[in-house]
Amino acid sequence: MEESESTIDRERQNLLVFIWKKRLIILGFTGASAVLALVVSLLMTPVYRSTAIVFPAATSTVSFSEQRNAKAAAMDFGEEEHAEQLVQILQSSRIRDRVVKEFDLMKHYDIDQSDPNKHYKLVKQYGNNFLFVRTRYGSIQIDVLDRDPALAAKMANKIVDLIDTVKNEMVRERTWPAYEINLRKKQQLIKERDSILGKLDSLSSLGVISLDGRTNLFQAYVDAKNPNEKAEIKRTIDVNMKNGSTFDGLEFIRNEKIMQLEQFQVSYEQAESDAYAVFNHKFIVERAVVADKKDKPKRMIIVLLATLGGFVFIVFALLISDRVRDLRKLAN
Repeated sequence: MEESESTIDRERQNLLVFIWKKRLIILGFTGASAVLALVVSLLMTPVYRSTAIVFPAATSTVSFSEQRNAKAAAMDFGEEEHAEQLVQILQSSRIRDRVVKEFDLMKHYDIDQSDPNKHYKLVKQYGNNFLFVRTRYGSIQIDVLDRDPALAAKMANKIVDLIDTVKNEMVRERTWPAYEINLRKKQQLIKERDSILGKLDSLSSLGVISLDGRTNLFQAYVDAKNPNEKAEIKRTIDVNMKNGSTFDGLEFIRNEKIMQLEQFQVSYEQAESDAYAVFNHKFIVERAVVADKKDKPKRMIIVLLATLGGFVFIVFALLISDRVRDLRKLAN
């Protein structure tokens, strides 16, 4: 154990002695690396960051049900699941394509329209400059990086506004067919009800009356003194005897259809609301503002890393060179 420690100490001392002997080369190369890194960092285009923060909403609909979920109120903030869904929407091509088109990012990123890989380059550049992250508080942080600070803020706020537009379109793609089905069903129920009402009106015009009124016809016939009146009542009795059961059946069906229509109205109003409503799907915590300080490059970090990297590189290069020279001497 003591021999191992002493060996390590000797190697450490040898390394320090070696570095001291080669100090001029090491300092020169390390200094050159630092100067080169500084020059490169100064030539790099400054990039600015604009940040917007939003919370997802818990619900995207108005409920007409009496058993309304208390956690689905329009004023409730969304939970983790809603935040993950919103991140997926923000990362989708639906939003990316609109931003690219409105701000002409193909030209802004200096991508040649004739380049066969232009879409790949555009998506890669977009992914590097547009960042969507769910925070530990459940909100969504939207970061936009660009060399133009005003444009970065404008694009971040545009994305915030597009959340509602895109999500409403996605919801409408699903709710509109359901609304059309409900509308056709409602129209069918109304048509069936009106058809039955028409038949009832036809029978009523012939003198057919409801069951309650029919029971009094015979007593009215007995009590009638005028022959003409008796004949009229007799004709009414005959018509009701012939068509009474049909009239009663139609009345029953009419009542059923009216009840079905009333019950279906809640479902129809819900489908109509879902199809036509334009909802706000987020709570805006903070809109993006124009950055007054660059985000990249971090010149001090670049210079420090380049200096350290240059120092490590030249030390290892000199050690390897020295080792190779020793091996050649031994070989000779």
